[in-house]
Amino acid sequence: MSVDPAITDASDTPTFERDVALLVDLLKLGTFIGTPMREGVADPLGLTTTDLRIVLALGGEGELAGHDLSEIMGVPPMNVSRAIGVLTERGLVEPGHNRSNRRRKPVRLTEAGEALFAQTVPAMERVGADLFKGVPQRDRDAFRRVAAAVLVRIGRWGG
Repeated sequence: MSVDPAITDASDTPTFERDVALLVDLLKLGTFIGTPMREGVADPLGLTTTDLRIVLALGGEGELAGHDLSEIMGVPPMNVSRAIGVLTERGLVEPGHNRSNRRRKPVRLTEAGEALFAQTVPAMERVGADLFKGVPQRDRDAFRRVAAAVLVRIGRWGG
């Protein structure tokens, strides 16, 4: 039997167990969010999920090197390298401006890549509207604040 986590009262559960349960929920979310993003955003735009993640990272962060993308996305460098090659062939990504360090090869979105990035927004709005349907705005705002705090801590994680 599945219990809706929104209605589960965990007030009598020890904090460490609640933290473990929350971590498991985050892991599930990280695993399963890929399907709606692939089916609702990547596939309609003719992208793989790795391509989409690169377009989103470059569109949001600007010029980045392959190893930066690998680290941000949690994807092996070889997969990032292949995806950058495909995106370059499609005219969506080009070498970046910072070429002073020969080992660091940054890439950026081309004009066509920027246009594609702009198309991701309405697609993500549709996915978000479906996934967050019925979730009150105050809960969405609280979730975003918590997610931001966890992301900061993950960024400082030392192992």
